Amino acid sequence: MERQKRKSLEERIADRQAQRPPIKEDKHFEHGPAKWLFVGVLVFIVLIHLVGLVIVMMTEI
Repeated sequence: MERQKRKSLEERIADRQAQRPPIKEDKHFEHGPAKWLFVGVLVFIVLIHLVGLVIVMMTEI
């Protein structure tokens, strides 16, 4: 009995992507927690920059 040859990784990925529904417009994050993590990281970076700016401004008085 012959063993069935497994599809290549690229073919399996292509098959899986073909079964997916089309991406909805204006919806960049399909995973809710990923969206909030992204927003949280952006807010954190902005706050760190603002705190750094305030420290620099206070030390130059």
